[in-house]
Amino acid sequence: MGRLIYTLNTSVDGFVETTDHGLDWSVGDDELLGWFTHRARGLDASLYGRRLYETMSSYWPTAHTDPAVTATGLEFQRQWLRIPKIVFSSTLDSVDWNSRLVRGDVGDELALLREEFDGDFEVGGATLAAEFIRRGLVDRFELITHPVIIGSGTPYLPHLDERIRLRLTDSRAFACGVTYRGYAVE
Repeated sequence: MGRLIYTLNTSVDGFVETTDHGLDWSVGDDELLGWFTHRARGLDASLYGRRLYETMSSYWPTAHTDPAVTATGLEFQRQWLRIPKIVFSSTLDSVDWNSRLVRGDVGDELALLREEFDGDFEVGGATLAAEFIRRGLVDRFELITHPVIIGSGTPYLPHLDERIRLRLTDSRAFACGVTYRGYAVE
């Protein structure tokens, strides 16, 4: 059975977006995008909340038309389009780009997905991830920390009533100042 991995960019103070859902604080380069691309090759499916799906689908399907896109960006685009995307939303009517819409309970949907796919899943979007985290369904936490403090916004982690013990499994520093830390749940 594959792992459920929560991966998201964060600020140093632990926010994934500003209060107005902005992401203009993040930094990156081809080295970081290459890391994301390599990582994406090992995923069987991505689980998205509505806002993150809308953000990703507003650019990546047509990234090849951006004159500034790099070869690394084009490879990420190929991986993004390849990976099945399961979008949890009660407000969207339809989704595109190798995606499907689900509206059910996150635990029930994950159980069905684990019957369908053998490998790893990533969950993206803090609101959706919070539902999996609170139920103890996340197997791995991955933080991509950008060198900025934004002060407030949507937190990477929800309020929890109990601790989750983690073990650091790997880390990396990127030239752009971003750091990565991966943690397995103990």
